[in-house]
Amino acid sequence: MIAPAALLLAAAFQATPPAQPPAARVDVEPDRATLEVGETVALVATAASADGSVLDGATVTWFAMVPEVASVDQAGRVTAVSPGEARIGVRSGNVMGFAAIVVLALPVAEIEARLPVDSLVVGTSAPLRVSAFDAGGEVVDGAVAIFSSSDERVAGVDAAGRVHARAAGRAAIRVAAGSTRAVVAVQVYDGPLGQIEVAPGDARVRTGDVVRFEARSPAATTLYPAWSVDGSGAQIEVEGSQGVFVAEEPGTYRVTAMVGEERAASTLVEVTPRIDEAELIKVGRGAAADHHSGDTWVFEGADGRDYAYVGTFMYDWMKAWDVTDPSSPVLTDSVQLDARRINDVKIHASGRIGILTREGASDRRNGIVILDLSDPARPSIVSEYKRTVPGGVHNVWIEGDLVYAVHNGTSDIHIIDISDPAAPDEVGRWGMPESPSKSLHDVIVQDGYAYLSYWDDGAVMLDVGAGTHGGTPTEPAFVSRYKYPIGNTHTAWRAGRYLFVGDEIFPQEWDADAPIEARGYVHVLDMEDPNNPVEVARYEVPEAGAHNIWVEGDRLYVGYYQAGLRVVDISGELRGDLYRQGREIAVLKTIDGESTVPNWGMTWGAQIHKGNIFTSDLNSGLWIVKLVEGQRIIS
Repeated sequence: MIAPAALLLAAAFQATPPAQPPAARVDVEPDRATLEVGETVALVATAASADGSVLDGATVTWFAMVPEVASVDQAGRVTAVSPGEARIGVRSGNVMGFAAIVVLALPVAEIEARLPVDSLVVGTSAPLRVSAFDAGGEVVDGAVAIFSSSDERVAGVDAAGRVHARAAGRAAIRVAAGSTRAVVAVQVYDGPLGQIEVAPGDARVRTGDVVRFEARSPAATTLYPAWSVDGSGAQIEVEGSQGVFVAEEPGTYRVTAMVGEERAASTLVEVTPRIDEAELIKVGRGAAADHHSGDTWVFEGADGRDYAYVGTFMYDWMKAWDVTDPSSPVLTDSVQLDARRINDVKIHASGRIGILTREGASDRRNGIVILDLSDPARPSIVSEYKRTVPGGVHNVWIEGDLVYAVHNGTSDIHIIDISDPAAPDEVGRWGMPESPSKSLHDVIVQDGYAYLSYWDDGAVMLDVGAGTHGGTPTEPAFVSRYKYPIGNTHTAWRAGRYLFVGDEIFPQEWDADAPIEARGYVHVLDMEDPNNPVEVARYEVPEAGAHNIWVEGDRLYVGYYQAGLRVVDISGELRGDLYRQGREIAVLKTIDGESTVPNWGMTWGAQIHKGNIFTSDLNSGLWIVKLVEGQRIIS
């Protein structure tokens, strides 16, 4: 007789369907589509085994290769976000299929065209500046314009939109883009130009130095020439009447100003190597090989000693290190939270209050944790604030008695008053309008402005007390936004006229316990007109990814993930590719055999404190280094 338990077990085995073979191919229908911005298309994925059999019910995961152009949900519905080309992928096991998506720009509804001057001297030229807009008033990038002149004898116009003054008189320059038209009137008159010269003449500079050239006439007429430079190691850009030159490679370059169809002038630029070298020397270590580390903040405590607090990733402790002797850090205590991640640590200017961010709490109520630092070697919890930020807080910034908290749930900045640390309360909030890609990652407040890193939606500048746009610390006012086509806006730091904005791009599938091949670089925005940021330079280390940024003096410090801690000279005006120009002066790879991923560094960022540089590594914990000027050894 068979026992009842055995009968149940046999029935269970009989009811279990045979294991489905893995997918050998994943097809996507349709495999290509052309959409306009805002349109959608439903894709269907079919997984098949090696023998061609369709695998009904196979688990698939959809992902967008360029979400800035086209996004996709887990039902396979694609939404066109911005003009361009993108691929949508679908994965079943280790097998993937793809569809090509082309997003068309909206038709041009309006164009604006203008010359920098109303009149030109015979023999000179000037460029037309043309802007195209769609029906919603958004700029249409890459719109094709066709130019013509009402009288070629007076003023001709070439295919690039440069107007050439040929004889005295008046002419109308016509601009067409699609079905839209614009007309620009130009007056041409006779006048002496004399010998044209390019100033400054025969310049001698280093790689990375910016030179602004002008074409000058004895008649004091402002000239708007077409600028060019011979050779591939330098570039020159037009800005108003000037040619803005910068070189990446040493050599002698000829800069030419083409003033008109038959008038040109040139000068030579001698470029020498940029020699500004230094060495990063390891001072001390607060090693952590049994868990992943997060952000670091260093401060002088109420007891006069120095401390570094280090958050953790996929772990529930914040570590407190006494770094008064930076060569020999001492772990004094730790604070345990109900969390899967303590990403950020910030300290109040008084040194007596600390803030920890929390993500992944078991009850899904995260928020921030406020620490009492009366005894900084052994911090204690004063209170927690969860009420309006339960969905997890990724980063914070403390300004006065206000905490600007990045809330994962709303992707807004929540402003929390901690003047009474035992009873914190939200007193303000600001967020971008909802968008398919809305995701806020970081915030920093400097000189009355907040800079928000809004991932696919770019870098946002707010007035939070500067007063230029009517904002206050608790009622921010929008100033501007800068969005680049591809890349995730992860962090920002303002220094002088520039805003340094870092990308963070991880592979679609990554594992914190294995080597991660991160990508992304630092965009340099000129904020001279804060209402209209302009990207003028970049710092891009090949085959690596940027993370957090710190600027002090004329040095940019970047935690560049697997490429280590990097120090860059940012003195003077910045243009072009800072890495290729030789502006990088020191490198230290935070590699350690005793770490969560042996011999694979993932440098987090940098903070300068009392002459030392403090950083954490995702895999190996706290690093303390010093920059020694005048020598360079790449570790």
